[in-house]
Amino acid sequence: MHSSYTFTAESAVFDEQNLVSAAGLVPVLELAEQAGLSRLIDEHVDLPSTRVKSGAVNPAGKLTSIISGMMCGADSIDDAGVLRAGGTPRVFNEVYAPSTLGIFLREFTFGHANQLAAVARGHLAALAARTPLLAGGDQRAFLDIDSLLRPVYGHHKQGASFGHAKIGGRALLRKGLSPLITTLSTAHAAPVIAQARLRSGKTGSGRAAASQVKQAIHTARACGATDTIMVRGDSAYGSKKVIETCLDEHVEFSLTVSRNKRITAAIECIDEHAYTPVRYPGAVEDPDTGALISDAQVAETPYTLRLGRNRTITVRLVVRRVKDASHPDDGLLPVWRYHPFVTNSELSTTDADITHRKHAIIETTFADLIDGPLAHIPSGLFAANCAWLSCAVIAHNLLRAAGTLAGGNHAAARGATLRRDLVNIPARFAAPARKPTLHLPAHWPWQTSWKALWTNVISYPTAQPRAA
Repeated sequence: MHSSYTFTAESAVFDEQNLVSAAGLVPVLELAEQAGLSRLIDEHVDLPSTRVKSGAVNPAGKLTSIISGMMCGADSIDDAGVLRAGGTPRVFNEVYAPSTLGIFLREFTFGHANQLAAVARGHLAALAARTPLLAGGDQRAFLDIDSLLRPVYGHHKQGASFGHAKIGGRALLRKGLSPLITTLSTAHAAPVIAQARLRSGKTGSGRAAASQVKQAIHTARACGATDTIMVRGDSAYGSKKVIETCLDEHVEFSLTVSRNKRITAAIECIDEHAYTPVRYPGAVEDPDTGALISDAQVAETPYTLRLGRNRTITVRLVVRRVKDASHPDDGLLPVWRYHPFVTNSELSTTDADITHRKHAIIETTFADLIDGPLAHIPSGLFAANCAWLSCAVIAHNLLRAAGTLAGGNHAAARGATLRRDLVNIPARFAAPARKPTLHLPAHWPWQTSWKALWTNVISYPTAQPRAA
């Protein structure tokens, strides 16, 4: 492909006042208002102006500007300036400058950031009621909890400290902040973020996990998860507090446990013939024998957990074992590596193992956040970064809801794909006889999906009234 014209240095001019660079914001923000975003912000966020006079005025307008910038791909405060270009200020009101948004974020305290987190939870529940965001939630829903470390640089980031990270398979210490994320998904729906909390980089992965799991369970039920809820996590979250929380809330759990003397003794008591091969989705079969090209095997045994206040419970200790790749296959006896987890579900042994390993779906959410609003931690103030994280949660869930309305592959697409196909679509805005019209590119590859989103949102009969 090459240019059809010969351009000169004067051929490019930034003078189009009616060009909207992200026309997809029109249906997406309308969907946000139908789920009551501005109303929830006005109800929950009570932010005084303490640093700069009038810095905290109109939180609904400023927060929706930040969220809109994130849905366009903004990963810093300055990137929100894209909303002020071309005809976007004509299509939307209350479009604020990045400097104004930065002043606003610095007005947040940790308590106000928690107020915004409550907005994110309430808005997710409203989106789940408005869209098929959690299809299959009336059967079994999954809450996956995990943490990640986002690197920061410089000496003026509040809360930044050195925490453990793994890069290229190597464990190392890295300076950063550590968000704790809990996602909500079903067998038929991609994960959304039910709860998020920003912590210091050196914070242990399992710190405050029990309280976050409890809040996420309440959020899941508010989103329509009326049947079974299963909490999944790795060994950092297989603690007594998390298990007690799951039991108190009457939900299932599937949590990896760390190896200790009692766990090792229980594994050694499992009969060798009790192990059965497990067939994972997409497993490869040997064309000659039909056997699975995998050495993974699973077995289970009862195990008694000792909880607090002299409380005990008998659970299922499911053990997955694979051959240790560091030892040759021609040895006299195979050398196995064991991966135990505990669960109270009624699934079969193999199904319990397959379901537990699907906890890795939370990594897709991490990838979306790292490739989007959490590519950088923008502010030097910890509370401002907590508010930024809550805005990122709202933006992620909004994009996910828009994808479900668009249908097709967009229902489970990556955040970058949703931004490219549904949000960052250019359009020329015109309003002849005060009839607003968006002139979109002809032959847009995802025109059918975009029109499905537009029709489902704009033609919705019971739109929520906007806050004054």
